[in-house]
Amino acid sequence: MSNQPTVAQAGDAYVLPFEQLRMTDVESVGGKNASLGEMISQLASAGVRVPTGFATTALAFRDFLQHNQLTERIQQRLVNLNIDDVRALAQAGAEIRRWIEEAPFQPRLEQEIRRAFAQLDASGQGSFAVRSSATAEDLPDASFAGQQETFLNVAGIEDVLQKIRIVFASLYNDRAISYRVHKGFAHAEVALSAGIQRMVRSDLGAAGVMFTLDTESGFPDVVFITSSYGLGETVVQGAVNPDEFYVFKTTLAQNKSAIIRRSLGSKLIQMEFAPAGSAERVITTDVAPEKRNRFSLEDADITELAKFAVIIEKHYGRPMDIEWGKDGKDGLLYILQARPETVKSQAIGQLEMRYKLKGSSKILAKGRAIGQKIGAGPVRIIRDANEMDRVQPGDVLVADMTDPNWEPVMKRAAAIITNRGGRTCHAAIIARELGVPAVVGCGDATDVLQEGAVVTVSCAEGDEGHIYDGLIETEITEISRGELPEIPVKITMNIGNPQLAFDFCQIPNSGVGLARLEFIINNYIGVHPRAVLEYPNIDPDLKRAVESVARGYASPRAFYEDKLVEGVATIAAAFYPKSVIVRLSDFKSNEYKKLIGGSRYEPDEENPMLGFRGASRYVSADFGEAFALECVALKRVRENMGLDNVEIMVPFVRTTKQAERVIDMMAKLGLRRGENGLRLIMMCEVPSNAILADEFLTYFDGFSIGSNDLTQLTLGLDRDSGMELLAIDFDERDPAVTFMIERAIDACRQQNKYVGICGQGPSDHPDFAKWLVEKGITSISLNPDSVVQTWEMLAK
Repeated sequence: MSNQPTVAQAGDAYVLPFEQLRMTDVESVGGKNASLGEMISQLASAGVRVPTGFATTALAFRDFLQHNQLTERIQQRLVNLNIDDVRALAQAGAEIRRWIEEAPFQPRLEQEIRRAFAQLDASGQGSFAVRSSATAEDLPDASFAGQQETFLNVAGIEDVLQKIRIVFASLYNDRAISYRVHKGFAHAEVALSAGIQRMVRSDLGAAGVMFTLDTESGFPDVVFITSSYGLGETVVQGAVNPDEFYVFKTTLAQNKSAIIRRSLGSKLIQMEFAPAGSAERVITTDVAPEKRNRFSLEDADITELAKFAVIIEKHYGRPMDIEWGKDGKDGLLYILQARPETVKSQAIGQLEMRYKLKGSSKILAKGRAIGQKIGAGPVRIIRDANEMDRVQPGDVLVADMTDPNWEPVMKRAAAIITNRGGRTCHAAIIARELGVPAVVGCGDATDVLQEGAVVTVSCAEGDEGHIYDGLIETEITEISRGELPEIPVKITMNIGNPQLAFDFCQIPNSGVGLARLEFIINNYIGVHPRAVLEYPNIDPDLKRAVESVARGYASPRAFYEDKLVEGVATIAAAFYPKSVIVRLSDFKSNEYKKLIGGSRYEPDEENPMLGFRGASRYVSADFGEAFALECVALKRVRENMGLDNVEIMVPFVRTTKQAERVIDMMAKLGLRRGENGLRLIMMCEVPSNAILADEFLTYFDGFSIGSNDLTQLTLGLDRDSGMELLAIDFDERDPAVTFMIERAIDACRQQNKYVGICGQGPSDHPDFAKWLVEKGITSISLNPDSVVQTWEMLAK
């Protein structure tokens, strides 16, 4: 492409090759094309692959409008337009686009495009994407996501010229006109550049979008990747529910196994090149069931993409939103575009609110939560874009999918619900930007929700969003992200749900005092461990159930272990390098029965609270192999993944003999106390633990006092009992209980060992928290919603 203008000539150029572009050329070729040039010229040496191409300039576009006497004509058509009148907006946009699509190129522009394309497609057999790049697009404070057209698998110069004209016209799409007004951009200020880029054959591979932060919480230390088969447009548009992956940047840099979470998407369809001779250039086909049931990327691909993302983020110096593709012919990964992330990165330093449901109701539908808010209102089911004007302020917009054409009405909605789409689709991006809660990828929302029915849409309960029947009261509180005064005790958190860890870790804290394996087993695995261990030698019904939940993993056993790893790793990464104390499973037999297959393996107990639980299980012949699964998973998190901030807690140890046996078993499974800095903590919750505190501490590095069970067992109360007469007497501040707690604290302090508390008491009773500090406790682990309040109380 040596005949192209040099950088010095770029001021009057109509066409420029990507290699000559830098980010300083945004005003000439728009954010998207400038970024492609920046990466090709600056990041190739770091191994980042970007397909080449060329761009038309803003000057070419403005001269094209002037050449056809369209500049003033367009301005006059838009001058008094009310963008809230959806029909008037649609009429104006359609008229302007028709003017542009029917206008001829000025001769010089057509000549330069033909010359540049001839050099790019020397073989005459190439396939190209024709993309739009607005000069106000991809700025740090405006996304303009997906507002203009993109065409894929374009072949031959005549097709390219036609598509460039349509791309030019798309600057006046309804959503683009509305967005410019919404953001305060004058229409005439924005020009359009067309980018002609060599296609990556992801139609034969996979594609998707990745962000260099968590899109919901803004947590900056992960790369979030979405992926599906075929061309990436299905992911971007929200036509498919993709696979999702999180990669932890810190351990990625250490060349450790850094994939901390995976989620298998349904991936029902894929976009691929149409057969030769077809009128269409791309078609959508169904994905074969066996491909749907496995992940669309190998671990090596996920890791390489994350490394690309970190390189790009470091180069640009800000969080980035990146499209990528895997070429099915050469097997290589390519970056297709990169733009600044414009929602969470802009929210830093702003007042944030936390939403929490104060009641419950029937769940009507589930999907992927977008944002962390809660919205409510009457359901408005929109089956066609022509019905958009039915959406009134405060409605809950429900649709199969909401492409960016719908943006003018999305800002009216109290919440948005779609059947299709993942967390990086355009509908999700726009919902985040508007601050509207959305639940995408529900599958059947348009069928199960009733027109006009009032629903509550909650995105405040983790990755999964819930649509509840009726209006549920919501509590809204301000989030404190700043520094808090120094106090003589460490405040840690009780974390159950890994999906909330990226949010909670941003509250002031000293780590995690209690992370429960039961939550991970119950919510992400759902299967009794013995059903997994005895697979495939189990009855047919159970076998089908186990296979269903273990889709995408090498085996049911691998699924169980990997899900434990992912849950723990997510929490450990969120709080890294602060310590995260993970409690081994402490299900009771009645709780294990609720898991798939549980009724086959669990005994009937009169009082499970005092039965087969904690250390008793680990040392038993019936449960020993299941216990080993937990130990192997924790060893992987600490050693393979490099998350050595994980410490381990053993619950419900009744006797010193049990303590000795459990410690020996763990050592044989690779979790030896003191090795690689491993601390083993014992849950002090049985009166014998406090009475023989010195003896128990010979086996452990400290105590975490479980005030719930210690209160129950000291006072002889069943805390699961629904009797109000018993509930009145349940109080961690009872003198008998505080005697036990003080004894445990003193023993730990005398041996210079860790002592914390992780029961409900300090969260419920600030005076109890104050007493614990006075007695010399090392740390208090609180529920996240009581951290700031308790911290400030102790500071006073």
